[in-house]
Amino acid sequence: MDRLARGGKHLGYSCLLAAMVAFVVGAAGGFTPALVTVVVAALAAGSIVLLPAIIIGFGVHAAERDDRGDPSGH
Repeated sequence: MDRLARGGKHLGYSCLLAAMVAFVVGAAGGFTPALVTVVVAALAAGSIVLLPAIIIGFGVHAAERDDRGDPSGH
């Protein structure tokens, strides 16, 4: 599960980076309909992928701490 969460975070943050790059390109050279579509699609994909990846990652790390007998922080 940890590898899945790390892969999801990598993909999600990569999508957000692509959206930022496309936005800067559009801001510098003018927004075309295709460029706006790329920005919106990359933001949506990044958000959809990141949400479960972050939640799963927190769960995996909490389970690892519990297995080691570390305090939960609560």
